[in-house]
Amino acid sequence: MLTTRSLRFTYDQKIEFQFPDIQLGVGNSLLILGESGIGKTTLLHLIAGLLEPSSGSVELMGSVLHDLSHAQLDRFRGRHIGLVFQRPHFIQALSLRENLELVQYLAGKPRDRERIREVTESLGIGQKLSVKPRRLSQGEQQRAAIALAVINRPQLILADEPTSSLDDKNCAKAASLLKEQAASTGAQLVIITHDQRLKDQFQNTMQL
Repeated sequence: MLTTRSLRFTYDQKIEFQFPDIQLGVGNSLLILGESGIGKTTLLHLIAGLLEPSSGSVELMGSVLHDLSHAQLDRFRGRHIGLVFQRPHFIQALSLRENLELVQYLAGKPRDRERIREVTESLGIGQKLSVKPRRLSQGEQQRAAIALAVINRPQLILADEPTSSLDDKNCAKAASLLKEQAASTGAQLVIITHDQRLKDQFQNTMQL
């Protein structure tokens, strides 16, 4: 279960964000909507443990993230949290398969090519495993970013503006793929976005 309590974050002692509490059960999804500049990405980074809150807490699977050491938090994030960034992050010198193997390695997991095949085929990019990321189309890169996020069967998938650069057809497809991948492993899914097109696809929504 994901629980946040009384989260606050301050930039440069001037700009303070205060966020509503979140409680999300196993296998549930949450769509968080809000305009630019109100701290959506900050909230996602707090939930992922990439930022430390000024006050409040984030708890996942019984662990309070900022009670962990940096090394423990890195390992915990690699094993339990999948991140889909607004702009996909790849090692451009590596093939898609090698990028996925690297994510497995960084999480302390053995290389699992069967899992890589299973995930990429379910996302329709199984034939692209030997291709470098820059040679993938925009839609293929978006699917590859989802593959990176879910390859280690995380308990929590966090997506930051995953559809902002997509047309209507690919917007709906990306949201469906995220939901399908979360459902396949019983993961919790949190999407943070300003994209109002997603409202009809999620029953559980929050407005920032």
